Formats: sequence, C-alpha cells, structure tokens
Amino acid sequence: MIHSRLGLADADSDAQLLHRVIEILSAGLDLDVVVQRVADLITETTSTDVCFVHLLDKPRGRLQLRGATPPFDQFARHIELSLGDGVSGWVAAHCAPAVITDNKRADPRYLYIPELRGEDFTSMASVPMITRPGDLVGVLNVHTRDRREFTQADVELLSTVAGLMAGAIENASLHSRLAEREEAMERFAEQIVLLGETERRQLAGEIHDGISQRIVSLSFHLSAAADAVASDPVSAAEQIARAQELAAGALDETRLAIAGLRPPVLDDLGLAASLESLARSIPLPDVAVDTVMTNLPEHAETAVYRIAQEALQNVLKHASAEHVQLRLSVAAGAVVLEISDDGVGFDPAATAERAGPVGYGLPGMQQRAELLGGQLTADSAPGRGTVVRLRVPVSAER
Repeated sequence: MIHSRLGLADADSDAQLLHRVIEILSAGLDLDVVVQRVADLITETTSTDVCFVHLLDKPRGRLQLRGATPPFDQFARHIELSLGDGVSGWVAAHCAPAVITDNKRADPRYLYIPELRGEDFTSMASVPMITRPGDLVGVLNVHTRDRREFTQADVELLSTVAGLMAGAIENASLHSRLAEREEAMERFAEQIVLLGETERRQLAGEIHDGISQRIVSLSFHLSAAADAVASDPVSAAEQIARAQELAAGALDETRLAIAGLRPPVLDDLGLAASLESLARSIPLPDVAVDTVMTNLPEHAETAVYRIAQEALQNVLKHASAEHVQLRLSVAAGAVVLEISDDGVGFDPAATAERAGPVGYGLPGMQQRAELLGGQLTADSAPGRGTVVRLRVPVSAER
C-alpha cells in the first residue's frame, strides 16, 4: 500500500496540526515533556508510525534522542549521533531535509541503530529544526512501515512544525541558561559573604588573641612604671623596657594582620616579582620560576597570590616532590598561573568526595577562582605528580 499524503485531508487539517503544536509549545511544560507530546501528536495526525526528535548538544557537537513515540521513548537520552552520522546526522550537518522512500540500507547516509529497529520501517522523512536566525536546534524524523511517497508539501509541513519547535526549544534553553546564571550568581554572592565573614573572624581572632592582649599588658607595665618612677627608677626602667617589647610585638602582629588582607609585597613589587619571592621563601628543594608582568586589578592579584601560596604550601606538606615549577603567563585574553610538581600525586575524583588536607586544598582555591570569574583545575594521578592551573580572564580594556 502506498500513501501519497501524510494523512491530512486538506489545508484546514494542516492548520489544525500547527495550532495543536503551538498549544503544546505554549503550555510551559518541561522540555522533555514538550518534545514527547509533539512526537505523539505528529504520528497521531499524519498517519505515520513513529516520530523521533533529536536535539543538538552544541558544546559536544552531538545529536541526542530526546523524544520518540512508544515503544522507543524508553531510549530517550540514551542514543546519540555525531554530526554527519546517519540520515539525522547528515540533515543536521547540511541543514537540509532528506527523504528515503524505500531500500534505506542502499542509501550511503543510512546508519542502522539496533534499538530503533530500522528494519521495521520502509520510508522516512527527516527535516532540520532551525530557528529564525538560522541556528540548528535538532532534527525531526518520521517513519512509516508501508512505502510512502513523501511530497514536497509533506516536507514543508514537517519543516514548519520543526521550525515552531526550534523556536520554543531555543527559548527554553535561553531561559534555562538564565536561571542557571542567576543561581550561580546567588551562589557566588553567598561565597563572597562567607569568605568575607571567615576572613573577618580570622582577623578578629588575631586582634583579640594577639594584639589586644599585648596592649593590655603594655598598659599594665606602663602603669607600673608610672607608679615606680619616683620611688624605684630601676624598676620603672624595667617596666618601660618590657612595655617597649610589647609595643614592638603588637606592631609586628598588626602588620601581619594587615598582610593577611593584602600582602604588602604586592604593592611593593607587583604580582610577578611577588610570586618569585614567594617561591624562594618556601623551603622546597628545587623551585623553578617563570613569570611575566601582568595587569590585573588589586583584588585579582591578591587572589592569585593566595592561590599560589596555598598550592605551594600543599606541595610542601603533601607532595614529597623533588622539582616544582611556578609559571605565570598571559595567553588568549587571560592570566594563567600554573604550579606543577613531580611528587606523589593524588586522585582528584576521590579526594573531592571528602574534606581534609588531602587533595591540595582544592575547594578553597576553586572558590577564590570562581569569585574572580576564573577557573582552577588540578591534573593529577597517584604516582605522577600534580599540575594546578588557574585561568583568570582579563578584560579587553586592560
């Protein structure tokens, strides 16, 4: 038996199909639910036997089956194609429709996928899902068991449905990305607050436990000196000398507390020279340093310096390395800090699941990197050392 139309009697039926598609797309449902319902609707109204909807995963350049009429809906998200593979891959790569009336295996574009049982279906039509700006979103396929002569009008109708779906899917993707960005901004705001609160508590502890105690003792010794200055000058002199020691100690601790917020060496030498000085100060056997001048804002310099400090300390504590290299470079609109060692290494996947000093203190360093809009990675494995790499984007005006 040969069908010459998709099963729609006239233009009114075509319009009815498009109207029902628009209703589904406008319902604000989950993307997978929308794709599934449209696939069911197409087979219901076009006298086709099965419909497959493949969506494009742009970052990976692959098509993923996201919707299909039963019983193939069970394979949604489990079947993928590279661009160019199979009829769907060809349609995606060329952004052009394809029709196969019969003898699919003789078509060089055809790729047999056992789960989709291509041997059960004779004819197929495949159209790209393209937004109005011309961006590919996916591919829409229909198949029939009986031989079917898909006409140009059939292909145009399917292309119209695919275009409607493409616009809705693109809008849904944009909305999803916006929601993810808003969520990320909220997380970053929380991290900033927590990081600031941690640093304030640390500074408050240093002031209370060190500086304030020294000042209390300083006041005591000065009072004792004032009481003894007339009657016992020797004792008064001892009290004053002790007060001077306490004052010097309080001054040193004050400087250290200030350095905890922004290392003075950054203001004196700049980031590149500060990292060289930092590397020389760490008691490691062999540290090679290669740096270039950069132009980062002060808060970014501080974060880069602290990350380098943490990474080098962790090499000292955990790596048992013989050779360490610190590199600071500028490439592709970013400042890149790289600290590598030939130590014992570790398994990043395993250490990410538990807290503690193992794993090079990555969570804290990654948090600092994220607050800069940057990215920190650790490439390591037991027995082959570690490379900690920080990438901080640099604005065009800088």
